[in-house]
Amino acid sequence: MDYLWGDMRWKRFLTGVMLGVIASFCIACTQTALQSSTTTSSPADSSIEQTETVETTAAAPEPDPTPQALPQATQQMLASLGQELVDPPRGDLRMVVMSDLNGVYGSTDYDPEIDKTMALIPFWNPDLVVCSGDMVAGQDLTLTPDQIQAMWTAFDDHVMAPLRAAGLPYGFTIGNHDASSALGINDVHLFQQERDLATAYWQAPEHDPGVDFVDRFEFPFYYAFRHGDIFFVSWDASSSQIPEDKLAWVEEALASEAAQNARMRILLGHLPLYAVAVGRDEPGEVMDNADQLQAMLEKYDVHTYISGHHHAYYPGHRGNLQLLHMGVIGSGPRPLIDSDLPPRKVLTVLDVDFDAPDPTRYTTYDIQTMEVIEYSDLPRFLTGHNGRVLRRDVDETEISADEQAFCEAMLGAASCTS
Repeated sequence: MDYLWGDMRWKRFLTGVMLGVIASFCIACTQTALQSSTTTSSPADSSIEQTETVETTAAAPEPDPTPQALPQATQQMLASLGQELVDPPRGDLRMVVMSDLNGVYGSTDYDPEIDKTMALIPFWNPDLVVCSGDMVAGQDLTLTPDQIQAMWTAFDDHVMAPLRAAGLPYGFTIGNHDASSALGINDVHLFQQERDLATAYWQAPEHDPGVDFVDRFEFPFYYAFRHGDIFFVSWDASSSQIPEDKLAWVEEALASEAAQNARMRILLGHLPLYAVAVGRDEPGEVMDNADQLQAMLEKYDVHTYISGHHHAYYPGHRGNLQLLHMGVIGSGPRPLIDSDLPPRKVLTVLDVDFDAPDPTRYTTYDIQTMEVIEYSDLPRFLTGHNGRVLRRDVDETEISADEQAFCEAMLGAASCTS
């Protein structure tokens, strides 16, 4: 029995030793695994690193556009010009400004300069595109709803589709050929059908112009939007009169905190305040009560009124209000009054330098020759029937005695001062 008992104790001893060795080995393995886990990134750590890498990549600045980066249609158009296209120094904000795109009444075709313009726009890399009206060829009571809708479809194909593809916002105002506000008997709109169909086109979600609306009041006829530090208002200057209640909204919009906190205010309208073109130098072709409207716009520190309708480019001012009279890129360019210059189709690249003494710069191209039109190429002032407009680089104090006498002989002293 003593022998057996001793033998059992010996076996227990050996078993204990073996269990101790195994336990030590397991503990060592566990410590190794824990140490390894502290030096290897967990899945969560890995995802954070990947996120940071993606964010760093997304924040990298976009390279400036090069001919290789431009759309193929733009490259082809540039190659066809046979000359190097002027690209002005870029401002804080850049817009391409155009006007009067339409052809003859009811037309669904556009002059080749329209497609040329749309192909070239990416070259200038604007922040937005602005149009001062007449996008289709209406203002004809014989047009059927199908014909009017076909015109808007053609406009969408030629103009809006390329802008949507480029991701460019489109700020516009309604022209007389889009949806005239002319009144007939009992103050009823003569072209109500065209106004209804223009509204239907622009209010369709697929035709959203991509601007940052501040107030859609009566879009597309009256609305406000903001782009960067510029506050835009579009009013319905498709005829010479704006109703009092609508003008009250314009004042309210311009007086708003959003407008006054912006660094610049710009108004878009089709008819200009003052006449600049042959064949449009008469009442009804400009805004009624132009002097009062000018005073109201200056009251709210509007910098520029961009207009169309006269089919003649003239960069002017009256008082402190800049007046950008846009020429046509569609059919029917007109000559300036007081000038023997030939009529031209034009497009303007407008750069804004907020801190410059003169914060807006125009680079205006003859869209057919692509030559840049200099201010000095144009008359120093124009004497339209309802007031003198000075070229934007000419101050009233710089008008000579002979020039003042000429103006007063044409218009009288009251119309020859701001």
